[in-house]
Amino acid sequence: IGGYGMGFTLRAALAEMDTKAQITLAELVPEIIEWARGPMVDLAAGCLDDPRVRLVMDDVAHVIAAGHGSYDAILLDVDNGPDGLTADANDRLYTNAGLSSAMRALKPGGILAIWSAGSDAAFTRRLQNAGFAVEEVAVKARDNGKGPRHVIWFATRRR
Repeated sequence: IGGYGMGFTLRAALAEMDTKAQITLAELVPEIIEWARGPMVDLAAGCLDDPRVRLVMDDVAHVIAAGHGSYDAILLDVDNGPDGLTADANDRLYTNAGLSSAMRALKPGGILAIWSAGSDAAFTRRLQNAGFAVEEVAVKARDNGKGPRHVIWFATRRR
């Protein structure tokens, strides 16, 4: 998982995984983890201390690059989409080189999932051109069905 944020993605992944699962969480900003272990500890609900979680304080791009066929899935929720809005350096995750790095880090059949505030046809084509089978799914922002629609790309490494 790229980025802790407020821990929603990590908590959701843990809820779906069995006791043998292993999740690597890459977080670049130490203050975010301090915040999660401090004022937001109740929201974190112990997810950072779950034995299935390995916290790596590093740039997710570096963690992905070191993966070499070791991941069943890579979940990126580090920006508002493939534009590197939060940090310009995140743009490299969504370039041809960044997508190639993700492809190498995934096991055959592995999935690169990228959350976005909106659709981006050029990025969908970039994923396809990188060799992924791509499914773009529109999702509501809230469980009650209200609010804006977001997009999650599920890009599967072909075997």
